[in-house]
Amino acid sequence: MNDERVTYTTIKHEAVAEFEEKRSLFIGHAKPVKTEEEVAEFIKEKKREFADATHNVFGYIIKNGICARYSDDGEPQGTAGMPVLDTIRKSGVSDACVVVTRYFGGILLGAGGLVRAYSNGAKIALEAAEIITYERYAIMSVKASYSDYQKLQPLLFKAMAVIDDTEFSDSVTVVFAVKESAALPLSEKINETTSGRTETVSLGTRFDYR
Repeated sequence: MNDERVTYTTIKHEAVAEFEEKRSLFIGHAKPVKTEEEVAEFIKEKKREFADATHNVFGYIIKNGICARYSDDGEPQGTAGMPVLDTIRKSGVSDACVVVTRYFGGILLGAGGLVRAYSNGAKIALEAAEIITYERYAIMSVKASYSDYQKLQPLLFKAMAVIDDTEFSDSVTVVFAVKESAALPLSEKINETTSGRTETVSLGTRFDYR
């Protein structure tokens, strides 16, 4: 299935954050993941690392929201895993797994208190992992003479192009990426500036950011 999204929101890196609520310690762990195998390994890792904890609750969303799961891990149904998953959904994040570890402090929080605590554990973990929104970029290449290459450089800079590779031989070949909305105007400008001597070639798309 083709991915038609214009933007893609996820987290940049693995992170951890914690807080205390009525003597219970809550530790939120978040990690970017792409597959169910990565999810399973991350959950297994946290359960092994915090084997002495009272609960290791998790929630995750991958594959553009198609696959979403959660576990209460012994907490009353609907008070732990679902709030974690709901927090991920509300953040707009995909391809992320959150595990919230709880060390019980001896004071019952009640259903409402648990929902708030696990929601907060997921929230601070996602924030620590840095939520980021990528945009769809067009990947392109252009082959130009050395004199035309000098003319292209300011055009690429103005378009905020990401330069992936530059090859110097008898001519100069530049592989770059720009926001999809800027691809056609830039291609036309390059053609105009070089009087039709160069032509951009489309190499596909990807998600990127500047």
